[in-house]
Amino acid sequence: MPDRFPPGTRVRTFLHDPPHHTRLPRYARGKSGVVVEPEGRAELADVSARGSGDAPVEQVYAVRFAARDLWGEGDHHVVLDLWESYLEACEEEHEKGAADER
Repeated sequence: MPDRFPPGTRVRTFLHDPPHHTRLPRYARGKSGVVVEPEGRAELADVSARGSGDAPVEQVYAVRFAARDLWGEGDHHVVLDLWESYLEACEEEHEKGAADER
């Protein structure tokens, strides 16, 4: 099965504050970034942290964000490993050459 977000795809993280554990950092919620590469599949930590034993397995993606988009300043990038369910495609879906900008 092909990955939902190939390298170079512009994505936005969901802006939500769940009442349970999540591995989506608060500073990255509702922010746009670019998929660098898929990192493999893993149990969704949000569910597995509850210990119920029924966590879904999802693709995890390395996603690159401009530091200034996360914190309002900085001329560097930050890469976060994020589960597929945290992401949605942006209207402007693909960034040319993004996969080469590690």
